[in-house]
Amino acid sequence: MTARRVVSAAVVGSVVEWYDFALFGLAAALVFNEQFFPAGSPVAGTLGSMAAFAVGFVARPVGGAVFSHFGDRLGRRPALAATLLLMGVSTAAIGLLPTYESAGVLAPVLLVVLRVAQGFGAGAEFAGALVMAAEASEHRRRGLWASLPGAGVSGGILLATLVFTAASALPGFQEWGWRLPFLLSLAGVALGLWVRSRLPESEVFERQRERGVSRFPLMEVVRRQPRSVLLLFFATAPYGAMGYLIQVFVLSYVSRTLGVPATVALIANVVSSAMAIVAGPLFGLLSDRVGRRPVFLGGAVLLALFAFPMFRLLETREPVLIVLSVTVAYGIGITAMFAAQAALFAELFDTRHRYSGIAVVREWGAALSSGPAPLVATALVAAAGGASWPISALITGCALICCTAVVLAPETRDRDLDEPVGSGAQVAQDRQDAAAVAGRL
Repeated sequence: MTARRVVSAAVVGSVVEWYDFALFGLAAALVFNEQFFPAGSPVAGTLGSMAAFAVGFVARPVGGAVFSHFGDRLGRRPALAATLLLMGVSTAAIGLLPTYESAGVLAPVLLVVLRVAQGFGAGAEFAGALVMAAEASEHRRRGLWASLPGAGVSGGILLATLVFTAASALPGFQEWGWRLPFLLSLAGVALGLWVRSRLPESEVFERQRERGVSRFPLMEVVRRQPRSVLLLFFATAPYGAMGYLIQVFVLSYVSRTLGVPATVALIANVVSSAMAIVAGPLFGLLSDRVGRRPVFLGGAVLLALFAFPMFRLLETREPVLIVLSVTVAYGIGITAMFAAQAALFAELFDTRHRYSGIAVVREWGAALSSGPAPLVATALVAAAGGASWPISALITGCALICCTAVVLAPETRDRDLDEPVGSGAQVAQDRQDAAAVAGRL
């Protein structure tokens, strides 16, 4: 029962976090260019709003380093409460900002400041939720349990899209209606804090605390497990870029470049997120059966093969084909990778610095690739005169980098999270598992 409570709390926090973060992406694609970055050129306004979107990712590595440090030293619970509170308050404050018309240049400055605060809080939220879920689960079902916060991410994106779509139907959406989804974030924060306040600390962490915690977990993980850090960085950075190209850039591309009503792209995001909620746990369960690497590689190969056909489908301007293309790319390809990497991340790092290891890999990857991806894509399409082939090539290249990194990573399905990676007991267990697999073959 405790494991279910822990995972439930991790999922609720992920929903709140990614509701907040996805909401900014939707508004950056459809609202902020006019409200905060007016310019003579529509492309310049879009570039300004996408730049504000990217700024949040710059703050994420700093927030990840700070909060994961305390998560590895003091416990998972206090760090998760702090990140959730910071995320929610900064998101709600965005809904109260003055626009460029009423406050001039102060308006975009305040927007960027709050985006930075939002990114600072987001820097360790999902990493902590993933760690809590993985450490609470029985290892034979760790892939399934660890994938559930990822389903919470899709749930947050779905909720943000539904709320934003409903708000966009209001007569005064451009003037004041866009603010309502941001203000609603406070309700989610209150629920998340209440749920998490009732949780016990991770038992795996408590056992590690008895053995001794690291003084500087971030420095320790880089020094002791540099190969894991590098491999997971090159697995997750291109993956994050692809995810935001599909969920954020495509929204802007379909509505502003192709001239399709924004509602169509929003519906595509709703359907793909709903698919991800269902498919994520299934892919996590599959990773418990066949391993983390095959599931991750399957998603990456699908995206590499589908990158060019996806944009051909988008360019038909047919609503059904637009929804289908986004659902295949995100609901299946991205989701398979996301589900498999959850347990893989937790299993590749020791408990002493697990939180810090996951945070540094995820957030530096996000800062260097995920955040800038929609901005880079917007500039590439503008330079190519509206052609989409540079974006298809970018997605294909990202997918191939992910494949290479995961092929070089070890399979971790049966690791004991209490045993240090590379320890005698863990090596013996790995050999026993390998012998069992060979016997089955």
